[in-house]
Amino acid sequence: MWSGIDKRRFPRARYRCKIFIRRKDSMKTISATTENIGGGGICVVLGEDLGLFHGCDLEVTLDDGESAVTCAGTVVWVVKKRRNQADPLYTYDTGIEFVDISDDDVKRILKIVEKIIDDEKPSA
Repeated sequence: MWSGIDKRRFPRARYRCKIFIRRKDSMKTISATTENIGGGGICVVLGEDLGLFHGCDLEVTLDDGESAVTCAGTVVWVVKKRRNQADPLYTYDTGIEFVDISDDDVKRILKIVEKIIDDEKPSA
């Protein structure tokens, strides 16, 4: 399980899935893969900075055979990182909080997170 730098309302787990992000003030859609997910939001590494506290529309494809989760989100943190010492380009670890997400979609995400956490526990 991903332990993060602070205590979260919802646990997060390393989980890679496809996500489409569109800032509210833009028509451009960004396709990416999540790093981790929880009932309250996701972390994704992007090639551009979406801007702190900007609203966005999200479409998250979970690996549970159901339709994609669609909701709004707010960028709540961004960490700019150099890809490597020789590369002048940066990536942006981006934390997006879910907004206006349905209770059913939160339950779907929590079910996935709980399974990952249970699978990571050492067997006795």
